[in-house]
Amino acid sequence: MTTAELADRFRGKSIVQPGEVATPGASSPRGGSVSPVHQGTWGLAPGRTLSVVGPPGFGLTRVGLAALADQSRLGPVAYLDVRGWLCPAAAWEVGIDARRLVVVRCDNPVPWARVAATLVSGLRAVIAEVPAGAKEAQLRKLAMLAKTHRTALVLRPVRGDIPTGVSYLRLEAVGVDWAGAGDGHGRLEGRRLRFQATGKGVRGMTTTVEFEDHGTDPLRVVSGLAIAPAGHAIG
Repeated sequence: MTTAELADRFRGKSIVQPGEVATPGASSPRGGSVSPVHQGTWGLAPGRTLSVVGPPGFGLTRVGLAALADQSRLGPVAYLDVRGWLCPAAAWEVGIDARRLVVVRCDNPVPWARVAATLVSGLRAVIAEVPAGAKEAQLRKLAMLAKTHRTALVLRPVRGDIPTGVSYLRLEAVGVDWAGAGDGHGRLEGRRLRFQATGKGVRGMTTTVEFEDHGTDPLRVVSGLAIAPAGHAIG
């Protein structure tokens, strides 16, 4: 599928079906506005690749989506959904404009690389779940395409890791702490997500990054990523 054909499919769609592209017709509960991710606004700069790795339940999808929230002010943000698990509300809650969220479902590893390359070549921001069968050469090509087309790219492997050197910044989930359910009972109020950051985005060092996640509010960076000044993107 060419970029022009993909763009044509974006127009007038309101329902996501497997193998099709759609833009949600419902308005965001936050009015479609983009809320900043504090401490200072953090996000992924055009042309950079972020990888978020770890098991389900550690907030990887929300962190990846939050990195692209600012980009949704300027154009569509595509989510390449391999597992079929994405709930669009998760994107709206972290600040992605509901009118500009595009979901593409592709669970077949054979055409996955071609679909991902089409999205990266034609859109401003893409978060792609990576199937288990994806090859290293395909991932390196995607990162190069993102750099060439100045596309902010997030890679989220459904299993395993992303090869060294593909990502400008790599975030690996190392822990999650839940708040509000002491002694086995009570009301959950939120969670704190802990990631280990490596790569050029942290100047080759290893640092711990923590996010506060209250479910229906944008994520807050509460520690780490100190290289990104307030109001600026990583990269």
